Amino acid sequence: MFFNIIFRRKKMNRTELIDAMAKKMGNSVTKKEVESALKSFVDVVTEELSNKGKIQLVGFGTFETSVRPAREGRNPRTGETMKIAESVVPKFKPGKALKDAVNN
Repeated sequence: MFFNIIFRRKKMNRTELIDAMAKKMGNSVTKKEVESALKSFVDVVTEELSNKGKIQLVGFGTFETSVRPAREGRNPRTGETMKIAESVVPKFKPGKALKDAVNN
């Protein structure tokens, strides 16, 4: 717990991300345009992953899906075993440039 208090990082929400992107781009675009671009990006990634596709942004990372096989689990409340169905989950694998930027 002490470690979490000392090293807690602020989380950026959608509004703060839009503000930061607009500021980074200067006076060339409005926050509305940035918000529209961000929404379009999220929509395209979601649609592509829904179709089992893959999006690779060189240096940044790769968005893809992975199949999580069916397995047995336990209900933590009752201890009863139960079957968990197979599912498709989204994954993000960071690129080298992003890893290097985060680690420096």
